[in-house]
Amino acid sequence: MGTDGARALLERAGTLTLQTGNLLNWGCLRKKCPATPGEEVRDCIQKTLTEWSSKVGQDLNQEILEVLECTVAQAIEKINPEERDELKVSAKLFIVGSNSSSIRDAVDLACSALGVAQLDSVIIAPPPVEDGTSFSLEYLQPYWQELENLVQNNKIVAIGTSDLDKTLLEQLYLWAQVKGGKCCCSGSTADGKPQWVKPSSNQVNLASCCVMPPDLTAFAKQFDIQLLTHNDPKELLCEASFQEVLQESIQDTKAHEWIPLWLLRWQLLNSVLLCL
Repeated sequence: MGTDGARALLERAGTLTLQTGNLLNWGCLRKKCPATPGEEVRDCIQKTLTEWSSKVGQDLNQEILEVLECTVAQAIEKINPEERDELKVSAKLFIVGSNSSSIRDAVDLACSALGVAQLDSVIIAPPPVEDGTSFSLEYLQPYWQELENLVQNNKIVAIGTSDLDKTLLEQLYLWAQVKGGKCCCSGSTADGKPQWVKPSSNQVNLASCCVMPPDLTAFAKQFDIQLLTHNDPKELLCEASFQEVLQESIQDTKAHEWIPLWLLRWQLLNSVLLCL
């Protein structure tokens, strides 16, 4: 047992899916002081890689897997079907180095990991644009269209955005509305043509403002878009950081060959029914 087997598997695999599960329930992370979101992600990845690699056999003739799954059994918690109606499953998807086509894979893997048929809400955080390039509606459109498809296929209930100012949020709202036909709902028409799916929420970074911008607040209120706050960095997991963690966890592996494509973080919230 050790890292030799893990290194051999990595050398033969084409894709690595790493699922940390709820590490706060079982690992040494529970004893650590609160960290930034980026540090928490890094620690979770490192802990998972270390635990997983220590349990991989050194038999180099073991099955070659094109898609290698890196998980730790005791960290995986599927949702009890009897409790599903009492839980809201929310997720934020960070696109790191891939295009919009990976969104479906991310949602499907999340549903499989949790044992659910759909996610209640997904917020998209598209990849940072290159220096000198402005974030635009055209840049966001393919990601939003993929999310709309997942809503129409009942994989997601509601979709939202992150860090859009009033101008861009309005542009997205109007573009989706015109594209799908003017209506006040989402879904499909009688002839099967998809209608628009409006943003249900928009996250605002606490580092960028102490008070919600008045124009953004007014627009969101007018069109029933929930404004939320977050403290995620622009890059929750960059390529260099992931490769560094991979090298530290499984020494002598070809870490530079591995490029993170996306990262999905989910949260479970209990719904409360109150009768007076």
